[in-house]
Amino acid sequence: MNDTFQSTKGYVASRQLLDSVNVAIALQKPLLIKGEPGTGKTMLAEAVAQSLGKRLIVWNIKSTTKAQDGLYLYDTIQRLYDGQFGEEGVDDISRYIRLGKLGEAFAADEQAVLLIDEIDKADLEFPNDLLWELDQMEFYIHETKRTVKAKHRPIVIITSNAEKELPDAFLRRCIFHYIDFPDEELMEEIVRAHFPQVEETLLREAMAAFYEIRSFRDVRKKPSTSELIDWIRALQIGGIAPDRIRSQLPFLGVIVKKDEDLETIRHKV
Repeated sequence: MNDTFQSTKGYVASRQLLDSVNVAIALQKPLLIKGEPGTGKTMLAEAVAQSLGKRLIVWNIKSTTKAQDGLYLYDTIQRLYDGQFGEEGVDDISRYIRLGKLGEAFAADEQAVLLIDEIDKADLEFPNDLLWELDQMEFYIHETKRTVKAKHRPIVIITSNAEKELPDAFLRRCIFHYIDFPDEELMEEIVRAHFPQVEETLLREAMAAFYEIRSFRDVRKKPSTSELIDWIRALQIGGIAPDRIRSQLPFLGVIVKKDEDLETIRHKV
């Protein structure tokens, strides 16, 4: 099995991103990924798992998520319910312990890829509350007095949209990479990975229009890579002639999502 991350058929990574992933794997440190929306932060973990032939475990973080949620849950309600109805084994607390996503990664029989997605959505203490577990690769279950140790240290990928500053103590333990928005050469590789048979003229005209829209200073939400891919798909399905793309901007709502941006673009083009 390959132990070096490489671009996959559906995910084209820059040389710098490939190096960051592989350094994080070699040093056994979490990889913290930032970048503007639509640059493939979440998809990176899927690509790493696919490239290395490993299971992907996803922990989606919300504003209400606590670090404990990723370790384990003691289902007291189910135990109470079973006790009321005379179920056997109620005295065995271990039956009511459910591992969280981090716990699943620790308990996996083979090394897994763990994605902690959008860590900055949680409260400020959330990253610090995970320091021990990510450092020592273990946690303690108080109800059963058992320590869960990682059978294999997972490959941990953490994404952030920079909504909040992350604590310095947490940052020191991570390898950091900012995914720059792809230049036109890399973007062409990405598009061709999704559309190997794309018509040359359509691709050229769509990309020219796309980067022109991104260059407008007044556009508040600049279109992303994923939106360009959706737009090219829409242009293909609609049978749009390439010479109409820049002059008419068909299906503009696929790549522009704010009213004021639509008005800005229509006045400039």
